[in-house]
Amino acid sequence: MQWESERLLYRHIERKDLEALFRIYGDPTTHQFNPRGPYPDIDHAREVLLRRLKDRAIHGFDDWVIFEKRQPETVIGFGGVFVSEFNGRRTNNLGYRFAPDAWGKGFATELAVRALRFGFEELSLSEIVGVVRENHTASRRVLEKAGLTFLQRVSDPQDPPAHLMFNITRQQWRSKNGLHYPSA
Repeated sequence: MQWESERLLYRHIERKDLEALFRIYGDPTTHQFNPRGPYPDIDHAREVLLRRLKDRAIHGFDDWVIFEKRQPETVIGFGGVFVSEFNGRRTNNLGYRFAPDAWGKGFATELAVRALRFGFEELSLSEIVGVVRENHTASRRVLEKAGLTFLQRVSDPQDPPAHLMFNITRQQWRSKNGLHYPSA
């Protein structure tokens, strides 16, 4: 299955994406706002990939692999809506990670808008959250441009600095997009 937006193509992650997953998540530059740091090796990336495949089988959705339409053979990132947990609360989390050469082009916002549409129209989710590090202003702007608003500060003593959780409900998303049909 494949999805698209103005400049990007998206599809489910597959086993063949292991090298690209490690290339992007193993790059220290992509982790400058994540104190846990980059993936240490290809074996860790393989464990993550297998977990994502399992999560998709359980929940019916997970991160997408992202390509530019003008270069559909090159993976530029991973992102979309996936299930996660914060403060003991299960969430439908909007997240992304792009290769550094894809930064600054508006791809994160384009993905976020498309992923929200997917989550609310195709999956009928009631709420989607985005969680960013307090000091990551660029990602905060992406969430705000996509329509999410600040919900709460999430602190984890095992994983500082704090996160900021933003959210949007399906009803809010419909209103912001001029969709005025009854709630499901």
